Amino acid sequence: MNPIKIIEAINLAVGKLFSFFVFIGMAIVVYEVIARYVFNAPSVWAPGYTQRVFAGYFILIGAYTLIKGGHVRVDIFLNTRSLRWNAFADVINYIALVIWTMALTYEAWFYFQDAWMFNELDASALRHPMWPVNLTLLVGSALILIQGLSGIFTSSLQFIKPKQQSEG
Repeated sequence: MNPIKIIEAINLAVGKLFSFFVFIGMAIVVYEVIARYVFNAPSVWAPGYTQRVFAGYFILIGAYTLIKGGHVRVDIFLNTRSLRWNAFADVINYIALVIWTMALTYEAWFYFQDAWMFNELDASALRHPMWPVNLTLLVGSALILIQGLSGIFTSSLQFIKPKQQSEG
């Protein structure tokens, strides 16, 4: 199996697995709404957990969304010209993405390392450890970075030798 297919398979699997986080987040929100407005007993923990679950959801499905073409794109310059032009524009976009995710992954490593080494706790009343949140950011941004590098490679090949891509 070639490395591009392996990267894509990993990112698809991670995306599918963590896509279920949205249901966990929704359950917490529904619980909090019922507790607050029906029983007049809001929880201390629900807002923090909701924030963590949805943050993990968004960063960990980022590479999956990239593979599926679900990120925001300005199509005014795409799909109106040749396959070679579209591949060139994709290479430029992927380069920008890789630069951004390199910086994000680099910083996420230090956030995670500090949180782990110093047992950093959040500012909420429950004082949860911050390392799981920072680890999620590190892993998610690294997966997007790797998928972006894969995109540079495949778009460069498409630029060099344009061919119709199969839908699938």
